[in-house]
Amino acid sequence: MNVLEVEGLSKHYPIHAGFLRREVGRVRAAEDVNFAIRRGETLALVGESGCGKTTVARCILRAQQPTAGAIRFSYEDGQSVDLAPLSRRQLRPLRKHIQLIFQDPYASLNPRMMVGDIITEPLLIAGVDPVERQARLLELLDLVGLPLAARTRFPHAFSGGQRQRIGIARALALQPKLIVADEPVSALDVSVQAQIINLLLDLQDRLKLSMLFVAHDLGVVRHVSDRVAVMYVGRIVEVAPTAALYTTPKHPYTTALLAAVPKADPALRDATFAPPGEVADPANPPPGCAFHPRCPFAVDRCRVERPSLTETAPGHLSACHRAAELTLTGVG
Repeated sequence: MNVLEVEGLSKHYPIHAGFLRREVGRVRAAEDVNFAIRRGETLALVGESGCGKTTVARCILRAQQPTAGAIRFSYEDGQSVDLAPLSRRQLRPLRKHIQLIFQDPYASLNPRMMVGDIITEPLLIAGVDPVERQARLLELLDLVGLPLAARTRFPHAFSGGQRQRIGIARALALQPKLIVADEPVSALDVSVQAQIINLLLDLQDRLKLSMLFVAHDLGVVRHVSDRVAVMYVGRIVEVAPTAALYTTPKHPYTTALLAAVPKADPALRDATFAPPGEVADPANPPPGCAFHPRCPFAVDRCRVERPSLTETAPGHLSACHRAAELTLTGVG
């Protein structure tokens, strides 16, 4: 059963110019985005900076109002709701079911609050009584691997990895149905990244979390995701189970991202496919496939006809006209 279904999600930002500030164009940050997240599953949403993945996450959280599309969220057994058209008042009782892990563990914690108050603040807002709040606090500290003494200390006393553990504990306080993790390890050192990834894996196993994991690094999401959705210039170009995407990618852009994953052994580094040029402008995307100006496999059809996201193998979707004929290299 799906906990989240995103259908036709679009988010456009108007461009204003002139003395009267008339609308002269639109930045299409997300365009016709479709995916689903099953209960207990982690879907990774990846792509280069500016591809629209954070915009999609913000629309799901309803931090931003989508321009079009549906965001169907199942918050109780047999009960679901489309979040897209709801007002702020209508969204309020649903907020506890979808929680966010922030990218920056430094800016996301109030420096004037003790850690215990930070973690239990969602419980306070939800009206949980003080005794239950304290019991839940002890449970959450143990869950994320922090000592009991942490509850009476301030955020400045902790390292970046420990601060992210505090943020994770806060996100889990209300036992949400869905976690949105917006690049939760990108601000951390590599060794600390591994610790947080291992923590998320442990929490997935223990709590059966459903999670949308937003990232730009395919090297990170390989270890934490069940499926991967790849975005380019506001559109999803490939969706596949993690193992299939890494071994047999079906879109040239995915191959480019895989080739960019750092490898310790120089002999394993793949520089055979590094696409030229810059990412397309979402305010003025090229006709046809947006990736065709950078794609070495592009043909005339790619320049005039936008490919649809179609199934090329069981559970493996790709938006490429040549997906069936190309043999692309993964990382094994």
